[in-house]
Order: sequence, then structure tokens, then C-alpha cells
Amino acid sequence: MPSNLAQNPSGSTLEEILFKEGVISSDQVSAIKLESINSGTPVEKILIQRNLVPNNKIAQAKAQILNVPYISLAGRAIAADVLNLVPEVAARRYQIIPFEKKGEELWVAMADPLDIQITQFVEKRTGLRVKPYLALAEDILQDISDQYAQNLTSEVTSALKEVAAVRPMKEVQVGPEILREAPVSNIIDQLLEYAIKNRASDVHIEPQENRTRVRYRIDGILQEKILLPKGVHDALVSRIKILAVLKIDEKRLPQDGRFTFTYGQNIVDLRISTVPTVFGEKVVLRLLPKSTGAPSLLELGLRGASLKALESQLLRAHGIILVCGPTGSGKTTTLYSILTKISTTRVNVVTIEDPVEYQIPGVNQVQVNTGVGLTFASTLRSFLRQDPNIIMVGEIRDTETAELAIQAALTGHQVFSTVHTNSAAGAPPRLLDMGVEPFLLTSALNAIVGQRVVRKIDPHCKVEFNAPPEVIGNIKQVLGKFIPQSQSANMKLYKGKGCSFCGNTGYLGRIGIFEVLSLTDKISKLVLEHTSSGVIEEAAVGEGMITMKQDGYMKVLEGITTMEEVLRVAQD
Repeated sequence: MPSNLAQNPSGSTLEEILFKEGVISSDQVSAIKLESINSGTPVEKILIQRNLVPNNKIAQAKAQILNVPYISLAGRAIAADVLNLVPEVAARRYQIIPFEKKGEELWVAMADPLDIQITQFVEKRTGLRVKPYLALAEDILQDISDQYAQNLTSEVTSALKEVAAVRPMKEVQVGPEILREAPVSNIIDQLLEYAIKNRASDVHIEPQENRTRVRYRIDGILQEKILLPKGVHDALVSRIKILAVLKIDEKRLPQDGRFTFTYGQNIVDLRISTVPTVFGEKVVLRLLPKSTGAPSLLELGLRGASLKALESQLLRAHGIILVCGPTGSGKTTTLYSILTKISTTRVNVVTIEDPVEYQIPGVNQVQVNTGVGLTFASTLRSFLRQDPNIIMVGEIRDTETAELAIQAALTGHQVFSTVHTNSAAGAPPRLLDMGVEPFLLTSALNAIVGQRVVRKIDPHCKVEFNAPPEVIGNIKQVLGKFIPQSQSANMKLYKGKGCSFCGNTGYLGRIGIFEVLSLTDKISKLVLEHTSSGVIEEAAVGEGMITMKQDGYMKVLEGITTMEEVLRVAQD
């Protein structure tokens, strides 16, 4: 393939542009020029061999030289109909990928944007005028692997033809046998298979003005992965509604349903939620793998003094243990882990949940159904007549539920529940605000667990680096006496470079960071005095409690996660 990168419309050299951008110093420019003259090696090759400049900076400077725009493909979703314009074989051979279509113009990322032969090939095939962009060759090849693997080009193309011929309402009438074979069904299968393979917890199918966007929540972060033509949206929603046994023709009101999906050995329960938006119905699918058992407390990330404090409270025969944190912080998973640990044939364990996310062997689980009056409070009242030893209430949302939970704890039951507060110390003031009597609360409450979830560094691309001085100062200030002796002099931190295993994010999997607040005499006295959460936390730290931030920083020093992750979820 002929290369035209030697052309230089701008007149500037690579090293001059990098110097102007402040990427390399004047001394480095002189040294690079001298080495290039003496050895006959191109400047670009020297920069790469010496690892003086990141590849993307070289590419950006090269784009200036060639007078073409630079494009970074990382995290960019490409519409299926755009991707389908160039076959994967041709894209890989010529190191190109189309990423946007504007009218009669096709924007194409190219390793060699001045190669006229490639441009003419794409223009002839597509009938569109090509606008070339420079991108890193390795980024293009990685994106080809990602995009063509996850984009549903053939299914979308055939589905579009079917949607044009068959309206969604007629689609319902042809029967489930035909629908199962339909291209629309294939699209949904592909979307869900991708979600399972990439450990996604949720799939968002969102109608926009001109397209339908599909986003996946992977390790707690939403990632835009697929863009579909708007014409296929109604057919997708109709198919999902059929699977979830929802009303096809009801598009004005939100609906909820569920169905089961099987992929290989994976059996997944899917909770479906639809809501009407300006551009159509948005669908969110929550994935709940059936085969996944609850992890142990150690696997969750509880260890050391925090684990010991919680385990000592679990030995008590009665009282309340609360788990606190915002939505999506893993509270329910922690409760399941606790129940799995303490559930035996000798105790009667009952739970009331909204909804039941995982089934625990030997545990009697009830799902809230407000439509027939089955609420947290009414079920909790009934539980007390079921001779329980252990009661788990999914969430304390109101005064009645709080009072019943305390009553159950004071009458000899072990009660577990969750409260939406930002820290463990924030739970007692929240319950007092609900109208719970302080003397009853301090009598019933044994311990409070505060938690967040952080992403773990991908071990496949984990690298070590020296911590900057300001970061070292921050870590020493937060951890104090908890800093390991080996780390106090020469502090090393870790990060993920990004690879195919983690989708170039640098993270793979998640782990919890925790704080466990035991209701000691001193803490109980502060609660009785209606003290603020800040004062309660200060007293708990004085008594040896490790805060969530401290736990997170210790996991940073161990190379489990990064500072950015801990600060993202646990910054005050």
C-alpha cells in the first residue's frame, strides 16, 4: 500500500509541533535532530523507540502536518448503518473505519488519510464523499475488533427491511413462532449476549431524535456501545414487551415486567422497565444472573478490623444491623452475603424485598406487591407471627417500617435492613427524623455498615508508578497511622493501561469499601442527645472505626483500585 505521510502541507516538522505544544523540550528537539541525521532514522521512529512522547500526541502532531483532523476512537459508539458501509475485511485490510455520516459525506478514520486509492475505493463502494481523519493504527484495529463484534450490522439491515414491510402492531398478530425467527429477535439476543459476556448489570435502550442509543452499565459505569437506526426502535420495544408480557399498545404509561434469558450456561433473570419519553419509549433491562451465588464478606472487600467488628455483631441473637449507602452501592449484595453466612437449618430466616434479586437456598423470600397491599410494613407485621429468628427488610422507607423493625429487634429477633444515607454515622439521625424514639433506637441498634463500590484495576494491564508528592501528602493525611511501614518512604501506586480484557478502561470487576460503626455506650449517648452525624463519626473514629475513605486508600496502596475511583465514590 503506498504511503503519502511524507507529504507535508503545513511546512512544520514533527518535532517543532511537539515543542510548540510543550510536549518535548528544546534540548530534546536538538538531541532528536542530531540522532536522526547521524543514524538516518526518521524522527517519528526515534520518538517511539525512546518512548519520549505518547503515541496519541505524535498522531495529533502528524495530523497538523498533513492538515487533516485527528480523531480518538476510544469510547465512541458507531451507528450500525454507518459501520455496515465498509465490510470488516476491507476495514481491517486498509486500516480504516467509518464512524459518522453527515448528509452525502462519510467521515472515515484512517491510519494513512492521504492514501488516494483507499479514499477512492470507499467513495466508489458507498457513493458518498469521504472526509478522512487521522487515527492511530492500533486504535483503528482495536475499534474494528470491538465495533464489528458488537454491532449488529446484518441483523439491523434485515430488521430494517422487515420493519418497513410490517408494522409493530401486525408483528404481534403473526404469533410467537414467527417472532422468534425475526431479525428483531436476533438483535435483542445479540444485545443481551453482549451484556452477559461483558458483565453488564443494566442495558439502556434510549430513543433519540434521529437514532436509538444502546448503553451498558459495566462495573457501575454507563458506556455507550451501539447506535441503531431510529426505524428499528418500535419493533425492538414491541419484542421486549412481548417477552415481558406487557401491553404492546400502551405507550403513554410506564410499565414493569420480567423474563428469563439463557445464553450458554448462563441463565439470567431480566427486570424490564419502560417509560415514555419525548422521542419514544425508553427501556431499561436489569440483568440478575441466577447462577451467581452471594459472595463471602471477604470477597466483598470486608477485612481486618471492620470484618471483625461486623462478625462479632452477627453473633448476637437479637438487634438491628443496618447497611447504608446510596443507590447502586451494593447494600443488597452485602445483606445477601450476611444471610448466606448465618442461615442454617436451625434458624427460620424470612425476607421482604422489592424485588427479590437473588434466591438464597433455605431462606423464605417475599416480594413487595403494593398493588394488593403487600408492603414492607404489612409483611413485617405478618412475619412476627411466622416464628422467625432472622428477618431481613429490604429497605426502611417510612416511620411504620422503622418502628416495626425496632419492635422485632427488641422482642428477640435479629433484623437486617438498609437505609439511604451517605455514611454509617448518618443512619441514626435519619431514623430519628422518621420519628423513632431515641431510647428505643439505641436499645435495638447493634451496628451500622456504610459502603460504596469501586472498580478494581485490571490485573492483565496493571502497571506501577511513583505517586506525585501532592498525592502522597493526601494519603498520609487521610490514613495517618494506618500507612504500612513499607510504603511510608517510597510510595508506589498502580493503574490499568487498558487492554482487550477490560475494554481499554483499565478496570475489571468491582470491590466494596466499608466502614463499620458499632453502637458503643459513647455512640449511644450521642444518639440520645440527637447529635449530628459529623460528631457521631468523629467519636466512632476516636474509638477505632476505619472510615470508607481510609479503607479505600488502603486498597489503593495494595494495588486493588485507584485514587480516582475512591474519590469518585467516597469524596465528602
